[in-house]
Amino acid sequence: MKALIGSQNVLAFLLWLAAVTWGSVALARYESAGGPDRVAPTHWPGGSKMARSGDAPTLVIFIHPECPCTRASLGELERILARCPGRVRAFVVVVDETGFAMEATPIWRAAAAVHGVNVLLDPKDMEARIFPATTSGRTLLYSAAGRLLFAGGITAARGHAGDNEGSAAVSDLLRGGKPERLTTPVFGCPLFGPCPFPIPNDHPARVNSPDKTRTPEGQG
Repeated sequence: MKALIGSQNVLAFLLWLAAVTWGSVALARYESAGGPDRVAPTHWPGGSKMARSGDAPTLVIFIHPECPCTRASLGELERILARCPGRVRAFVVVVDETGFAMEATPIWRAAAAVHGVNVLLDPKDMEARIFPATTSGRTLLYSAAGRLLFAGGITAARGHAGDNEGSAAVSDLLRGGKPERLTTPVFGCPLFGPCPFPIPNDHPARVNSPDKTRTPEGQG
């Protein structure tokens, strides 16, 4: 009987170990899997309502308001702007397919807290479809003449801040350098549709939901 109990305990331990290992591998694959994205326009698209700078490069990052991975992208954006002050006009474009009070979401507040950026609401996904972008965290850098310099992500993995090729490439370009990589994977949630980690129904962003068709300030 003791031998039977012992063998059952060993089996249970092995099953637990296998489950933990499988979960760890699945998580690692998820974190390191870049999202799909389409080819960015080689020149600044004429249909955009964003005012591109004619004196300095213009950076645009597209984010989903519920994507937790985006916090790391915003952190990297803040580091880029701190390393290259006054060298770029930066836009954070928040897609809005949700219809709730965007300004109350944690991601919007985090974006608005980044010094030196213009945070814009994209209620009909017009900007995201013009460029086009399909993954939250998608970052594009255009020259003062409107030529595409960089397209990709600025984090090393989903939700992981820290040194990475995308952030380094953007910083190098803003300082007049020539980085080896001008494209990098984008690690984030899908830009359109429901997010795997939605905001709870009792969050103020949902409770105070306005009319989805409202026009954001400056985009009338």
